[in-house]
Amino acid sequence: MAVKSNRFALYILMFNMFIAMSGIGLIIPIMPGYLETFGAAGQVLGFLIATFAFSQFLFSPLSGNLSDKYGRKKLIVFGLIVFGISQLIFGLAGQLWILFAARFLSGFGSAFLIPPMMAFVADITTLEERGKGMGYLGASMSLGFMIGPSIGGFLANVSMQFPFYIACAAALVAAASSWFILPDPRPVVKPEQEKKRPETIFLQLRRSAAMPYFVMLIIMLVFSFGLANFQATISMYVDKKYNYTPSDIAVLLTVGGFVGVIVQTFVVDPLFKKFGEMNVILVNLGVAAVAMVGILFVNTFWTILLVATFFFTATSLLRPAINTLISKMAGNEQGFAAGLMNAYMSLGNMFGPALAGTLFDWNMASPYIAGTIILLACLGITAVWAARNRGTLNRLRTRKVQAAG
Repeated sequence: MAVKSNRFALYILMFNMFIAMSGIGLIIPIMPGYLETFGAAGQVLGFLIATFAFSQFLFSPLSGNLSDKYGRKKLIVFGLIVFGISQLIFGLAGQLWILFAARFLSGFGSAFLIPPMMAFVADITTLEERGKGMGYLGASMSLGFMIGPSIGGFLANVSMQFPFYIACAAALVAAASSWFILPDPRPVVKPEQEKKRPETIFLQLRRSAAMPYFVMLIIMLVFSFGLANFQATISMYVDKKYNYTPSDIAVLLTVGGFVGVIVQTFVVDPLFKKFGEMNVILVNLGVAAVAMVGILFVNTFWTILLVATFFFTATSLLRPAINTLISKMAGNEQGFAAGLMNAYMSLGNMFGPALAGTLFDWNMASPYIAGTIILLACLGITAVWAARNRGTLNRLRTRKVQAAG
C-alpha cells in the first residue's frame, strides 16, 4: 500500500512540474513578437528571464528549509497559486515594468514549487530508486518545456496574451488537485532543527561551501548557465538569421524536449546503475559543449534541429544525475539541499540569459562561443573533483548496490 501511495504521489508531483515548466516554456516562441509590442528586443528578454531566476535564487533556500520543517504539500500548493497569478498578470501587462514584476512573482512561485517537489521525491524513494524518481521528475520538466512552446505557438494564433491565460488556469487546476489529492506526510524534525533560526540566502550560500556536494552545486550553476544561455537566444538566433516562424521555433524546442522525456523516462536509471552518475555528468558536459558551438556550423533546418536535439538530450541527462548525486550526499537535509540546488540553478539561469542577451545584441555567435568555453571549464573542474573523490563516489555506488540486493 505504501509503495502504491508513493507512486501516486510521484505522479502528482510530475503533473505539477509539467504544469509549471509548460507555463515557463510556452512564452519562448512568442516572446520576440510579444516584446516588439513594447518596443523591446533581445537584451530585455535576457533580463526578463534573469528576473525570474533572481527571484528563484532569493527564495529557493527559504522554501527548502520551510519544507523540511513544515512539510512539502502546503508549499507546493502555495507555489502553484502564485505562479498561476503571475502568468495572468504577465498576459494583462500594459507596460514593460509590469512584465518584470510579473516575472519576479513567477520566480517566487516557482521557488516554492521545485525544491519541495525534489525533496518530496527523495522522501518517497529508496536510495536505489532515487535516480529513477529524479529521472521521472526531470522527464516531466522536459515534457513541460516540450509541450509549452508548442502550446504557446498554437495559442498565439488567438492572441499574444491568450497563452498566459491558459497557463494561469492550468496552474490553479494543479493547485486544487494537489490540495485534495497529494499526500501530506509530516517531516521528521530534529530538536536542533526546531531551535535553528532561519538563515539568510547569503549565510546559506556560505554554509554550502562546506558541504560535501559543493562542487556539484557549482556544476549545477554552470550547466544551468549554459542551458539558459542556449534557450534564451536560440529563438532569436534562428528568427534573425533564418527568418524562422514561431511554429518553426516550436518544432526545434519540441523535438529536443521529446527526446529528453524519452531519455529521462527509460534511459536514466539504467545509465546510472551501469556507469554511475558522475560518469554520466562528465560525458554529457562534453556533449553539451560540442553541441553549443556546433549550432554555429549548421544552416539547414534539419541540421539545426539535430544539433539542438543533441544539446537538449545532454542537458536532460545532466539535471537528474546532479540532483541524484546531491540527494545521496544530503542525508536528512533533503529540503535544504534541494533549495540550494535550485538557488545555484537560478544563479545560472539569471546570469546566463542576461549575458546571452547582451552578447547577442552585439554579435549573434558570441553567446554560443562564451557558453562553450564555460561548459568546457566546468568539465575540467568536474573531472579533477571526481578523481580526488573517487572513494566517496564508489561508496555511494556500493551503498546503492547493497540497497538493491
